[in-house]
Amino acid sequence: MNGKDYLKDISEIKSIMNRSSRFVSLSGLSGILAGIYALIGAFAANFLLVSYQSSSASISLLPISFLEYFLVGIALLVLILSTVTALLLSSKKAKKSGEKLWDATTKRLLINFTIPLFTGGAFCIILYQYGLIGLIAPTTLIFYGLACVNASKYTLGDIRYLGLLNICIGLIATQFIGYGLYFWALGFGILHIIYGIVLYNKYDKK
Repeated sequence: MNGKDYLKDISEIKSIMNRSSRFVSLSGLSGILAGIYALIGAFAANFLLVSYQSSSASISLLPISFLEYFLVGIALLVLILSTVTALLLSSKKAKKSGEKLWDATTKRLLINFTIPLFTGGAFCIILYQYGLIGLIAPTTLIFYGLACVNASKYTLGDIRYLGLLNICIGLIATQFIGYGLYFWALGFGILHIIYGIVLYNKYDKK
């Protein structure tokens, strides 16, 4: 065996170890679609807000509680669609590469991802309780970013940069209260699309 053979063997061993300790079946296409869902949701929420604020629109006669529930419904719909899409496409990618979708690594990934995410969700409820609605959008970005960074140890390292950028966008958004929806669209929409494209070109095309 020459030097090239040794390097090839080392590369293969490293690849096997990486697959055993990290969830590598994340689909770039799911990131793109999640971004599209978020942009559509942001557009729908913005349309609703503008309509509510317009004195000539009949929707402005509806109680503010209806508006809040509708906005929460949009956010939940985006979350559900993104989650289902990620599961379906990741499952398809895992089957194609002959890997298991659910194993100990996937479990560790989900635990490390959901702890910051659920903590952020609970904190958003507290913000709403005290009427600090303007901080909810920045908070979702910050805690989602923390969730991505925390989970990056068990999946593709690229997700770490997505998390760091969302944290930065969330922190900046705290200084522009009233424009949270635009920052939300930037973080969850545009960034996800860019991240998905990078992921697709880097891993899915192989």
